[in-house]
Amino acid sequence: MASSAHRNGGVPRGALKAHPSGSSVRQSSFKSRLPTSSSPGSAVRRSSPASLAGGGGGSFKGQDGVPGRVRVAIRLRPRNTEEMSADADFADCVELQPELKRLKLRKNNWDADTYEFDEVLTEYASQKRVYEVVAKPVVESVLDGYNGTVMAYGQTGTGKTFTLGRLGEEDTADRGIMVRSMEDILANVSPDSDSISVSYLQLYMEYIQDLLDPSNDNIPIVEDPKTGDVSLPGATLLEINDQQSFLELLSIGEAHRIAANTKLNTESSRSHAILMVHVKRSVTGGDDAPSIENGNSSHFMKPSKPLVRKSKLVIVDLAGSERIHKSGSEGHMLEEAKSINLSLSALGKCINALAENSSHVPVRDSKLTRLLRDSFGGTARTSLVVTIGPSPRHRGETTSTILFGQRAMKVENMLKIKEEFDYKSLSRKLEIQVDKLVAENERLQKDFEDEVERINLEAQNRISEVERNFADALEKEKLKCQMEYMESIKELEEKMVSNQRKHNRDGFFDDKHIEEGLGFEEASEIKRQLNDEISRRKALEEEVNNLKSRLAQCLQPRENGGGEILRLHKDLEDEVREKKKLEEEVIMLRSQLLQMTLETDQPRYHDRGAYRDSFNGLNSLTSQDQNPHYRSNGNRQKASAATLSEQVGLQKILSLLESDDANVRIHAVKVVANLAAEEVNQERIVKAGGLTSLLMLLRRYEDETVRRVAAGAIANLAMNEANQELIMVQGGISLLSMTAANAEDPQTLRMVAGAIANLCGNDKLQQKLRTEGGIRALLGTVRCGHPDVLSQVARGIANFAKCESRLATQGIRTGKSFLIEDGALPWIVHNANDEAAPIRRHIELALCHLAQHEVNAKDMVSGGALWELVRISRDCSREDIRNLAHKTLNSSQTFRAELRRLRVEY
Repeated sequence: MASSAHRNGGVPRGALKAHPSGSSVRQSSFKSRLPTSSSPGSAVRRSSPASLAGGGGGSFKGQDGVPGRVRVAIRLRPRNTEEMSADADFADCVELQPELKRLKLRKNNWDADTYEFDEVLTEYASQKRVYEVVAKPVVESVLDGYNGTVMAYGQTGTGKTFTLGRLGEEDTADRGIMVRSMEDILANVSPDSDSISVSYLQLYMEYIQDLLDPSNDNIPIVEDPKTGDVSLPGATLLEINDQQSFLELLSIGEAHRIAANTKLNTESSRSHAILMVHVKRSVTGGDDAPSIENGNSSHFMKPSKPLVRKSKLVIVDLAGSERIHKSGSEGHMLEEAKSINLSLSALGKCINALAENSSHVPVRDSKLTRLLRDSFGGTARTSLVVTIGPSPRHRGETTSTILFGQRAMKVENMLKIKEEFDYKSLSRKLEIQVDKLVAENERLQKDFEDEVERINLEAQNRISEVERNFADALEKEKLKCQMEYMESIKELEEKMVSNQRKHNRDGFFDDKHIEEGLGFEEASEIKRQLNDEISRRKALEEEVNNLKSRLAQCLQPRENGGGEILRLHKDLEDEVREKKKLEEEVIMLRSQLLQMTLETDQPRYHDRGAYRDSFNGLNSLTSQDQNPHYRSNGNRQKASAATLSEQVGLQKILSLLESDDANVRIHAVKVVANLAAEEVNQERIVKAGGLTSLLMLLRRYEDETVRRVAAGAIANLAMNEANQELIMVQGGISLLSMTAANAEDPQTLRMVAGAIANLCGNDKLQQKLRTEGGIRALLGTVRCGHPDVLSQVARGIANFAKCESRLATQGIRTGKSFLIEDGALPWIVHNANDEAAPIRRHIELALCHLAQHEVNAKDMVSGGALWELVRISRDCSREDIRNLAHKTLNSSQTFRAELRRLRVEY
């Protein structure tokens, strides 16, 4: 039928054309030769069809469709036992001329009408022959992405069910079109990338019933308001992986199909059987050439475009038309016959309207015509086999069947391929490519670091060796110089001693006599030796200075890093820049991946349903922490989280908290935190195990973002008193304390402090909160000095002091305040006059509650809290807190005595 319909049931005739030829014109061959298209992993390689038989030429790309006329074959049933005896004296009413694709219908012994069909099958035609000329071209079109229909029409008892639905359990040669079609489909698809699913139905008394689930006996027909396509969402849809399971499915369906014994057929089908085979195939398109920018090859190959072709094969075994006086139907069988004839009559009217190019096609007169609207005048390739009998007694029924086939041959469909982009497959490919690039980058970085370390070690070893050699040479030279110097001194001393002795012997001689006594030549020799010794000493000093300068030159490259080290540093900087570039490309790829994942949700074609994926939903909340307008847009983010929870399901979101992918885990915990901010969602989150999962995140992961958002979600849940006890029972205080001790990020500390502050407001949890270190953990968060953290700490201390005051007033709590015992008083006094109003207000309130009990008075006086109370009673901007401080000072004897001692008036 046409692609869209009027409200009154009519069909516009925009794209529909009746075949101009009449029945007397010779038609083209029934079996069209389709080119084949490729499919990855398929057992048989096929190429996309450029044209289909019956329609013009040209590539299918850029066209809305290609015309394809309904093909009709006629099959003659051999005579049965009854006809052999009853009609023994009469000739057959039909004469077949298969070589001319022609049939003659005898009116009498001398006159006959001639009709031409696309194929004429004699009573001796095998089931294989029937399949090859009738159904195989349609199956090939289905494998190429087109919808296809194979239908049998004829009088009851003429072999329609035998032609289509024979299982061939006893003789495989008897297998019908249903079995053979599935064999071809399974042989041409890949189990890894393709899928096949099957529905088996019957139209009985205008009720669509599920033959695979008999309890489902009134399946509604749903029409797409935009495209006019019909679907049966309530029908059972089973996936088929092998031929045996398909045969078992057909056996189950045939067992549930309604049949009866009539005069014309012992097993007459009382319903129209409809087998729907849905085929989904993955193919590849697009350009795989690498992209080149600015003369440099990119690091990435441009990914091919994965496509998904969705097609449907419909095989219809129509119930046989019958005349009541011949079939002998009565009672309920009479009502069944009326329903069958009415639906077949409605089908005939639609085909007549299409054949005559009428402006109105009554497709809504019957559910059968609504189901077959795509088969006649629609986008499917359709083959019709009409079955007739040879008996002259049924010449009227045979004539009606032949004329039905002749009119059907004039109907022309506009065949369209149904092809969609497979964004999920492309996303998976990009993820694999990103992982490979990241791994390669990490490997190169490690190799570079190892190489730098090796070169540094080698340079250090060479420098150390040079230093050792130089030190050894310097030491040897020094020893040599010392030895030579000592020997020269020794020689001079010996000469001096010798001269002294001579002087003692000849003491009465003067210098001149001494010079004369020693001799002029000997004195000159001694002077010469002294001058030589001085020269050698200067030479040695110059040598030592030279060695020192050489040592300095050797040490200078080491101090300055050396030329080789400088080169290595330069290479390292280049590698860092390269790594940064690769990281930017990885980030770019990830953003493309997220964008394509989001685009998966958007329908590419007008007949696609809007598919929502939980991971794409989470991406909508990815950037809420980094968005500077996040607080102002909080309601919108919460609405997004609530919508996501309704679409995906809270349990699915909570399961993503345990994902191995850090990004998925972060997105999921952000969604839970947004949901927990709404009181209506908190009970659902806790019942679904969300609180346990959030505490597990604090225990298991060290990622700062995960801990921050998880602590924020726990803080939201801790606003509910019932949840506070659950948090304590599950060890929440210990986990929050551990997080507070390890965290450095102010926002994480703010979330942890907020969660503990909420728990501080519960009277029942005072003792346990203090025992598990909650007070000390709260005070420990003030180390970052961030105003938001200090505000949460002040609020928690005020809540705790208020609960302590209430318990002490009721007589439940005695003894000194836990806050004073845990050392909170100095921080309270130090920040009592803080510039931030929220911090100051909470601390002023906490001081007033602590001062209400005499047991705390001495510590507060010694800690300087008394002066802050006096200031609060005078200067506090809030009158209720000012009055409370004044009342507290008047009621405490310790405070009054101290003020009198100090002579302070308040």
